Amino acid sequence: MIMELLIPVGILGAMGLIFGAGLAIASKVFEVKTDERVPLVRDALPGANCGGCGFPGCDALAAAIVNGEAAVNACPVGGAATAMAIGEIMGESVGSSEPMVACIHCNGDCTHSPNRADYYGIQDCRQAMIASGGVKTCRHGCMGLGTCVSACMFGALSIGDNGLPEVDVDKCTACGKCRDACPKGIIDLIPGDQLVHVDCRNTDKGKLVRAVCDIGCIACKACVKVCPAEAITVENNLASINYDKCTQCQACFEKCPTGAITLEQRIVIGDETTVIELEPEKDLNEEMEAIMQVDAEPEEEFVEVSEEIEVLETTESVEQSEKTADPAEEQTEDEKDKVEFKISDLK
Repeated sequence: MIMELLIPVGILGAMGLIFGAGLAIASKVFEVKTDERVPLVRDALPGANCGGCGFPGCDALAAAIVNGEAAVNACPVGGAATAMAIGEIMGESVGSSEPMVACIHCNGDCTHSPNRADYYGIQDCRQAMIASGGVKTCRHGCMGLGTCVSACMFGALSIGDNGLPEVDVDKCTACGKCRDACPKGIIDLIPGDQLVHVDCRNTDKGKLVRAVCDIGCIACKACVKVCPAEAITVENNLASINYDKCTQCQACFEKCPTGAITLEQRIVIGDETTVIELEPEKDLNEEMEAIMQVDAEPEEEFVEVSEEIEVLETTESVEQSEKTADPAEEQTEDEKDKVEFKISDLK
């Protein structure tokens, strides 16, 4: 009786040993070795899994970086800090990567480009496109239904008072989700400090553009003619700016007859962005100089004493010369019109 129980148990035990040994050998033979740097790189990534890097999640990006299929600064969300951390793990130097932000290339709200019909369907741009390309008079313009806003994982997009999406550049990580979600293709990623851009995507001829939007690009090439850096070209009836060449001199912005080229009212200083309200006829460069202005100590002034001679004096020397001047002498009208400038303003 006992032998009848022990024999099956022994057979099963022997089979278990054989199978276990076989699995152990197979695990060594077919082992997929994982680089120990992969989990380290994965821990350095922000874990947003947004896909902005072009890979399906942070795990895939970490493997791609270790395998040399992606750069150490491939993560747009992590920014420079993440790139430096991954660079230390990989033993690579991190090149300078210019931060990018999303840009809505359309200003055609209902004031400039009215709707041609009323839409009562699902509040989604892709769904509205089914209805004859949307309800906007301009078939290339933003419909303002907020599909890009829903796609943004970082709260960087919102619908503004004019019914069009607005980008909070301080929150934008350039993940590209809004760009991929827009069925009109009017969202693009541009350098974070690029303030001048063409906000139109209509490729129709000028006469047709004017019929549907009064601030659209009419391909007049006026911007091309005034650009000193030759950074603007007109292709397929639409102006485009080469941001690598653009010096942001604002000549195209001032010359554009329709207002299709816009100038953002913000100033970028390092990683910080300041939104400003420009006074009428006030230049953005003047506003930048006012913010960055630091007065010298002691304050230096430029005093013009004649048409041929110009001297630089400090405030103290000017005051001393005024004390020693003959009080009986009256200033001539020309001398009263002399204007003193700070040296810093002449730089």
